[in-house]
Amino acid sequence: MSISYNGLWKLLIDRNMLKKDLASKLNISSATMAKMGKGENVSMDVIQRICEYMDCNIGDIMSFEKDNKEKVD
Repeated sequence: MSISYNGLWKLLIDRNMLKKDLASKLNISSATMAKMGKGENVSMDVIQRICEYMDCNIGDIMSFEKDNKEKVD
C-alpha cells in the first residue's frame, strides 16, 4: 500500500494556500514536505499539526491506496 496526500493538496487549493505557506506556518521542514510529495511516511506529529491547523480529520488529508503489484490472497 502507498500513502496519498491528495486530500491535503486539494484542501490547500481550496484555501488558496501553497505548500510552502503550510510548511512555514507549521514549521514543517522542506524534507518532510518532499516526503509527502512522494507519498512517503511522515510522523504522526506532523499529521496532527496539519489536522489541527486545517481543522480536519486525518482521512481528509491522507489515504492509503493499494498498489497494483500487491497480491491479495
